[in-house]
Amino acid sequence: MVQDRFAQARDDRGGGFGLSAQNGSGQLHDLHGQTVKTIGSRIVHGRYPPGSQLPSPEQLERELGVSKTVLREAIRVLAAKGLVESRQKLGTMVQPRSSWNLLDPELLRWRGGRPDADYLDDLAEVRYIVEPAGARLAAARRTDGDLEQLRIALHAMIDAGEDAAAVIEADLAFHRALLYAAHNELLSRMEIIIEAGLRARDILVHHQPHWPDSIPVHDAILAALEAGDSTAAEEAMLALLDQASTDAATSLR
Repeated sequence: MVQDRFAQARDDRGGGFGLSAQNGSGQLHDLHGQTVKTIGSRIVHGRYPPGSQLPSPEQLERELGVSKTVLREAIRVLAAKGLVESRQKLGTMVQPRSSWNLLDPELLRWRGGRPDADYLDDLAEVRYIVEPAGARLAAARRTDGDLEQLRIALHAMIDAGEDAAAVIEADLAFHRALLYAAHNELLSRMEIIIEAGLRARDILVHHQPHWPDSIPVHDAILAALEAGDSTAAEEAMLALLDQASTDAATSLR
């Protein structure tokens, strides 16, 4: 699963998927998902820019090695995400960004696969709005079970050592547990955006030969939550976000 998340989008190679829609329902489902991902990734990264027309169905079917049924269903999914609209006599048109469902988990993953400075800045701003407030609430509301989940995630980060994939998964687990420790159902739904921001930033930073040690600042957040100190928890989270922004900016140079 981790390897799949780190894989380059298939459109970089531009070839077919090497699967036949006749090979069973499981492969058909995989083929459908890969078709959605490939076309969607091309749209969000500008290969098919807003206002442009997608290649003809026949061209896409040949290039991607898919059937008319698979392509038609993929276009329906992309239309539901606001990325495209099929018009009579005009074909399938890429919609303006204002129509895109930017909070859709798949769109967030596609954009995060090759993060740029603007994307990271947008996500960082949202994290600055959400996570310090989440840490403040968590310090007041956390349960023993919440603290245990945070400790497990922190220990996993420590045990991961130089294993970038394991560090990323443990980091995600820590921030997910922190949001849930705030015991606010709506705030916990922000996990989608926080995870997208973390994953994009972590993939960028932790695939450098060396990366800064974030264990101390995560430990400071946990200590503040254990002490029930809302102010300290908020300040520690701000310090972590400052470090994360600096790390990401350095990695983009």
